[in-house]
This record gives sequence, C-alpha cells and structure tokens, in this order.
Amino acid sequence: MLTTLQGVYRKGKIVLNNNPSDIPDETPVIVTFLGVEGIDLRTRGISEEQAGDLRAQLAAFTEEWDSPEMSVYDNYNTRT
Repeated sequence: MLTTLQGVYRKGKIVLNNNPSDIPDETPVIVTFLGVEGIDLRTRGISEEQAGDLRAQLAAFTEEWDSPEMSVYDNYNTRT
C-alpha cells in the first residue's frame, strides 16, 4: 500500500509534518520535490476559495484512504 505524507526539505533533510506509526524503519521511499511556486489554479479554472473548499472536503477521506484495509484495492485490476 502506498502512504503519502507531507513535509518540507530543510537543511539537507526531509522533515515530515507527521511521523507514520505503521511504517517500519528502512522502508524504501520516493521523494518528489514540488515546485515552490505552487499550482496556477487560474489555468485550471479554479479559484483559491474553491481549492480550499475541495481540500477541506477531501480531508475527510484521508484516514480511511490510508487505512491498512484499503490495500485490497492496490492491485484491483490484476486477474487472479
């Protein structure tokens, strides 16, 4: 199962906003640096207010989406 965490790059280290309790040490990761300039919402036809509303609405799904039970969907399209 994939787990997504937010954080920042600071003084040569990745500092996570929250430490995951269910991820063992030495787990491989991929780090993607996001542009500092952010996303140009206007080119995507969305306002700052709409983006904030969407973030707030989707936040309710975070706990369920990251739960271990959701791993059954990781390979849902693989035939068994």
